[in-house]
Amino acid sequence: MIRFSKILFYTTIVILLFWLIPWSYNFFVARPQKSPFTLYSSVINDFAILDKSDKGMIRTDAKGNRYTEAQFDSILPMFYFRQLVSDGRFPDTLNNIALTPKRIQTENFIFRLNPQDVNTKKIPLYPLLESMSGRVDLKMPDDMFRITSKEIQFIDMASNEIDNAKSALYTEALLKKGFRFPANIISGNPTTRKDYDEGYLLTDKEGQLFHFKQVKGRPFVRKIDMPKHISIKHIFLTEFKNRKYHAFLTDSENKLYALLTKSYTFQSIPIVSFNPEKERISIFGNLFDWTINISGEFKNQYYAIDAKEFKLLKSMEYPLQEETLAEKIDKWMPGISFISSLNKEVFPTF
Repeated sequence: MIRFSKILFYTTIVILLFWLIPWSYNFFVARPQKSPFTLYSSVINDFAILDKSDKGMIRTDAKGNRYTEAQFDSILPMFYFRQLVSDGRFPDTLNNIALTPKRIQTENFIFRLNPQDVNTKKIPLYPLLESMSGRVDLKMPDDMFRITSKEIQFIDMASNEIDNAKSALYTEALLKKGFRFPANIISGNPTTRKDYDEGYLLTDKEGQLFHFKQVKGRPFVRKIDMPKHISIKHIFLTEFKNRKYHAFLTDSENKLYALLTKSYTFQSIPIVSFNPEKERISIFGNLFDWTINISGEFKNQYYAIDAKEFKLLKSMEYPLQEETLAEKIDKWMPGISFISSLNKEVFPTF
């Protein structure tokens, strides 16, 4: 017994050292990868860059031209529109398009995603909100649904019992539209903190795409035609105020698409690639353009996309910091880690 206790004690010490030494080393030598705040400007047709220095904030464009704070606000009227309204400098038109603060507020959107959001396992229970309740505020339902290998089941949260009648009704609605159980992807935005609800986008076992929601207490199911060359891997429902886009999607080749709301058509986004399992993305969209930033271990790229025609306007890339000798040693140092920047799980990895 004493021998076993000693073995356990020393094994624990070794494991702790394998975790603590690399962690401590990383804590002292790691440097955060930072890049300046960057947005595309449809006023100057170039990237506007806000960076910090020892002397304060520096405002430039990609060509190196400098701007005062007021000038910087003016070249980014979609982003700083509140400040321009306060200063009495808000433009009536831009590129021959009439502008109002309300229109800008409706058209502006921000989309952010990091690998932790994608890789962390989720509980396979989902609320189905009423999309047309007639009320301004959305309300959480009293039940949750799950999709099994044969059907969709609605479970009452108070009694923990399956609502067989509702389950049969919604299962039949899915089957009539050609859905093949089980579901492969279930993507929604299950919260009441939004302006409206569009339910879920689903893919079945054959990779077919469906729009699924509840309208006036009844199931709404629409099969969405997909280009044959697209094999969907990830879906991110958006529900922006402008209601122009159902979702952003990526395929097996890490290409990015937007699913348009009215036509249910796929719009390819002209970027090189995006792997949501390993890379971060942010999209600042407005009436005229989108600024897309994709960053990861090996890249920090910016793309400016025309918001109407979805063509590439401009692109740029910030060079990554060159690794120091200490950082190279840290990368190859053996040890144990319990957390990762790619997910939210606590699990030992070597």
